[in-house]
Amino acid sequence: MHGMPALLVIGLITIAGFYVGRSMRWLRLPSIIGFMITGVLAGPSLLGFLEETMITDLGFITQIALGFVAISIGLELSLGGLRKQGKGIIVIILTESLGAFLIVTLCLYLLTRNIPLALIFGAIAPASAPAGTVAVIQELKARGSLTKALYSVVGFDDGLGIVIFGFALAMARTILLHQAGNADDGGLMTVLGRPLLEVVFSLLIGGTSSIVFCMLARRHDNPRDMFVLLFGFMFANVGLSIALHLSLILTNMVFGMVVVNTQPHVLVQRIADELRNVMPLLFVLFFTLAGANLHIDALPALGLIGFVYILARSAGLMGGAYIGAVLGKADDKIRRYLGMGILSQAGVAIGLALTVVHDLQGLGPLVTGKKGETVPAGDKIGIITITTITATSIFFELIGPILTKIALEKAGEVNAVSGRAG
Repeated sequence: MHGMPALLVIGLITIAGFYVGRSMRWLRLPSIIGFMITGVLAGPSLLGFLEETMITDLGFITQIALGFVAISIGLELSLGGLRKQGKGIIVIILTESLGAFLIVTLCLYLLTRNIPLALIFGAIAPASAPAGTVAVIQELKARGSLTKALYSVVGFDDGLGIVIFGFALAMARTILLHQAGNADDGGLMTVLGRPLLEVVFSLLIGGTSSIVFCMLARRHDNPRDMFVLLFGFMFANVGLSIALHLSLILTNMVFGMVVVNTQPHVLVQRIADELRNVMPLLFVLFFTLAGANLHIDALPALGLIGFVYILARSAGLMGGAYIGAVLGKADDKIRRYLGMGILSQAGVAIGLALTVVHDLQGLGPLVTGKKGETVPAGDKIGIITITTITATSIFFELIGPILTKIALEKAGEVNAVSGRAG
């Protein structure tokens, strides 16, 4: 709607998303499915109430929500708790991420016989959307070994996914340059160093800002004062991450980890309680805007590559999580149900796809495009990647939270009250 004030739009979609979300209880679905349905209806795909320009202008809300989600994950990752989970959780994180990468890469190569394209899709596969998993856990008030494992996996696989993607993109870039008869002037090690630097600087910024926050927070007894400080530091972390092209999820997750592992339990609990008060509102806004970003018209472009990607990614993550749980001697319910809770994929994956479009532009030999024109191979890979990942994200964002809810219920980690609220 042209000319409508942004605050009016935010207010209306918040109210609508809230009630549509609550209606999902009758279908025993997570509320966030209702939020996303509201966004799809209000977005450019259908009613056009939320226009493209306004969605872009409101993008800061998504960044704020992801910042708080990452801190929430970090606050659940105490070193003592991780030690209790044992080496199994590390093995699971490695096997589910590498499993998704290897299986998707193999399947896409067998389908397309295009090594750079297969590497790119394989590298994007481990990327998760932790907001969906965390939203379902908090809505259901889930507690238990599976819940703790989910927090750990969706938290740490973001950092590992960035490294995998960086290496795979460097390999794809090198292959395309060699196919075109060009040398990689930047050097392979230069390209490989980018993801490592991204992870290192995310750790440094998150850790340093958390130390400063803790020094200041100890001087305030009022939980609301600490929350104001937390809000300011989260804003700063997100801003620095965006400015330096770092992972805002990893930066804020480390921030939360330092807090929970260095501060008294009373202070951590106060922060967690304040976060729980604001998260429901942020989830309504975040997932409504996420729904508005899901372009239904992208679904016809899914194609065979998209279906193979969906099947291979699901098999890689779920199979890898199971194998890791067996090797790590994890609880039986973690072996059975963890893989179901980590399938969500959206913003991070689309961001990586956009990176592919940018970094591979103009590279490789000339090939025939979709419309019969001649384009560099890198351009064609970029177009296929962004259209397919956008389309598959619609599927994973809808099915992921539903499977997370089912997994937590089957594992017996949802109490009776929250189960009815579903």
